[in-house]
Amino acid sequence: MDVGADEFEQRLPLLQELVLGADFVGLDIEFTGLRSNPSGPQQISLFDLPSEWYLKTRQSVQQFTICQIGLSMFSSIEGESNKYEAHSCNFFLFPTTFGILDSEFSFQASSVQFLNEHGFDYNKFLKNGIPYMNEEQEKKIKHSILTGNWRVRSSLDKDQIKVVIDEVTRWLDLAEEGDWMTLPGITGFQAFEVQLVLRKALPDIWTVMRDQGVTVKKVSKRHRWYLENTSCDRESCWQEKILLSARGFSVFFQMLVKAQKPLVGHNMLMDLLHLHEKFFRPLPESYDEFKLNIHNLFPVLIDTKSVAKDIWKELNFPRVSNLLEVYEVLNSDLNPTKNSGPVIIHASRCEKYVETKYPHEAAYDAFLCGSVLLKVAHLLLWKVHGVLPIPKPSFPLYLDVLAPYVNQVNLIRAGVPKINFSGPDHPSIRPPILIVTVKRWPGVSEQQVYREFQNLCKFDVRRLVGSHFLLLTNKFKDTRSILKEYRCHPTLQVSLYRYWRHSPNVSCLLQVCGVVTTWAFIAFLLGRARP
Repeated sequence: MDVGADEFEQRLPLLQELVLGADFVGLDIEFTGLRSNPSGPQQISLFDLPSEWYLKTRQSVQQFTICQIGLSMFSSIEGESNKYEAHSCNFFLFPTTFGILDSEFSFQASSVQFLNEHGFDYNKFLKNGIPYMNEEQEKKIKHSILTGNWRVRSSLDKDQIKVVIDEVTRWLDLAEEGDWMTLPGITGFQAFEVQLVLRKALPDIWTVMRDQGVTVKKVSKRHRWYLENTSCDRESCWQEKILLSARGFSVFFQMLVKAQKPLVGHNMLMDLLHLHEKFFRPLPESYDEFKLNIHNLFPVLIDTKSVAKDIWKELNFPRVSNLLEVYEVLNSDLNPTKNSGPVIIHASRCEKYVETKYPHEAAYDAFLCGSVLLKVAHLLLWKVHGVLPIPKPSFPLYLDVLAPYVNQVNLIRAGVPKINFSGPDHPSIRPPILIVTVKRWPGVSEQQVYREFQNLCKFDVRRLVGSHFLLLTNKFKDTRSILKEYRCHPTLQVSLYRYWRHSPNVSCLLQVCGVVTTWAFIAFLLGRARP
């Protein structure tokens, strides 16, 4: 089910009902770009602590925006054992442009190309995107509306409103009192904006919002005064309506937060960063504050990437590279619980997903996230009980076996493999760091060292000091391979990095201690030599 700005407010009651009745909600988000600094000092690295990774990524999240959110509400069907219905919705979004709000965001060519290849509808994004704002933006717009200090800011809106005023003015010259005209295609909070402008510019008209658009009626000045003071459609009554329309998807976001349903995604960390930035508050500088805020908003997070990684290792499933492939393996005969697992059906308005795959359409991917969760949870339950009969499956029982994975969100490239949103992050389980000492290669750079190893395997490279470089990978076999391959290399000496042996700080400290000890010993000897 696709939802745009023209029907969003009418769908809100149904959407709220679906969320409140759901066992959990699947999530997927599509962006206008992913990373603004793929190289240079802001490039993410396996050497990064989670806090360092966060600060590097925060800038990209502020630069790009959300173009589509997919939510799939999974509800167990009453009276039927282990059967779920999925209501999957696509929301096309576009930042609020009203009064003082006029957001800036970037497009990344690779992201645009990727979305094009998967059939993304840019017309719906640009022309019918649901507005949204975070709490800080909401405070600004609320203040401007309540004080009456709002005004049209963007040149595009000014040009559009000028055309509307000219059209209504020409009509007024020929119209008689009681005549009316309709301005079609103006909806949402922009309809309120147009009416405010028209009423201020033209004293002998009255405006009314209809399903077809904004209706303009020619009235006498006396009738206008009467309407302004008695009509329930006067400007003072609009403030909450304007704010509700301008907040757009943020209204539903707050419903989702209040419902406190488990939120399920796949590799969902970027999704969480954008949810915080776009609908809650601008991302804080503090990594710990970000974690706390997300945990307060969504106390139960489940990243199917983290869960599936463990299952894949233990069951020797074939290697997969994306969410759809994970889903297909779990639906194949390779899954020992294929015939006993949960049954998932699409809701009546989501029939297009029954027979056809739509990878990277947000609602479809959100559905895949929820389906993968249920099937992986059933596998875990089967593993726990072994040959014993499996108890009657239910979502609370699935949550019990998923407990070790709750709030553990996958982190692709950093010093740790995942972030724990309900406590301290777990220590790194990455392979050990290697140190490379380069001989007879003056002026060697990190890029040159990287190219030396790239044909054998992929490492992140960081200069330690001078001709000493650190290498780090996320695969133990690559570490062993490099140590073996470069055991007797004439130019590159590779060994395991030992902090107490190789750290420049430790070496400096030892040198200082050596100097101090030497001078103390000399002073002692000189003191004894005196008569």
